[in-house]
Amino acid sequence: MSRLHSSKHGRSGSKIPVREGIPQWALYKGKDAEQKLIELIKQGNTMSRAGILLRDVYGVPRIRAVTGKKMLKILKENNLEPKIPEDLLALMRKAVNLNNHLKKNPKDLSNLRGLHLIESKIMRLVRYYKRTGRLPQNWKYSLETAELLTK
Repeated sequence: MSRLHSSKHGRSGSKIPVREGIPQWALYKGKDAEQKLIELIKQGNTMSRAGILLRDVYGVPRIRAVTGKKMLKILKENNLEPKIPEDLLALMRKAVNLNNHLKKNPKDLSNLRGLHLIESKIMRLVRYYKRTGRLPQNWKYSLETAELLTK
């Protein structure tokens, strides 16, 4: 698979290990792992941060292997689903930071191109999330809304 905004080729580096079932060393299993996930999300952690904490601090290798459900499904069941998906929010934060940089440095044309590339990724993700139902159909992206959402 080639890279999105370059002519280079590459592959993603992350691979999930092939293993069925729950490892014997997992400290939390089933409902206990779900409760720990809910507790971490209620403390204000993002989904990715909660997954890292579960893995590194609480000894839960993968939430799906331990509970049989994906993290997002567990959060939906407990009405803790984020309003905006985490990857979209991260891109919007990046665009806001780059826009602030461009306000101070208006002649920085390479970063202006970078902002355009980030915004094209955002638009593509928004189209996908509207199609899958994660975002409402009338949701629109703009730098002003991004600044409000990322504060």
